[in-house]
Amino acid sequence: MVRKIGLFYGTDTGNTEMVAKMLVEKIEEQLGSDSIEIHEIYQKKADDMRAFDLIIMGQPTWYDGELQGDWEEFIPEMKEIDFTGKKVAFLGLGDQYGYASYFCDSLGVFADMVEQLGGEVVGHTSTEGYEHDYSKAEKDGQFCGLCIDVDNQDELTEERLDNWVPQILAAFGLQ
Repeated sequence: MVRKIGLFYGTDTGNTEMVAKMLVEKIEEQLGSDSIEIHEIYQKKADDMRAFDLIIMGQPTWYDGELQGDWEEFIPEMKEIDFTGKKVAFLGLGDQYGYASYFCDSLGVFADMVEQLGGEVVGHTSTEGYEHDYSKAEKDGQFCGLCIDVDNQDELTEERLDNWVPQILAAFGLQ
C-alpha cells in the first residue's frame, strides 16, 4: 500500500502553483494518481497537514525575505503540529538576482520550524548552478529543499524537478 504524500503550497502570482502541479505530475508518473494530494495552504488548519506523514511544502519568498501571506498566516496552525515521525521536503521559488541576499529564505524559516517541532527535513539539494549571495535555505553548503527561479532560470525547472523527485521519493521510503 502506498502512503499518500500531502503537498501544501501558497501562491500569489501562480508560479508556485504551476511548479507544484508539475511536481505532482512527476510524482504521479512514478507512483500513480492516488499517491499525492495537493492543497493550497490558504485557510488550511493544522489537522489538514497533521493527516500526512509525508509532506512537501511549496512556498515562494517575496522581496527582501518576506514570507508568502498564506504561509505567514499558517504559522500559528503549524506550531500546533507535532512533526515527530513526519518527513518534510521543501520546494521554494525565488529570484536569485533581484533578491540575491534573500533567495528562497522561506524554506530555511520553515525547515527550522519543522525541525524544532520534531520533523525530519529531507530533499536537500546542491547550491551549484545558482547565483545568489545568501539564503536562509542554505544549511551546511546545501539548500534544505529544491530552489526554483522561474524568473531567471526557468529553462532549468523541469530538469531540477526530474532530479529531485527520485531523491524525495527515496527519502519518503516510496522507492
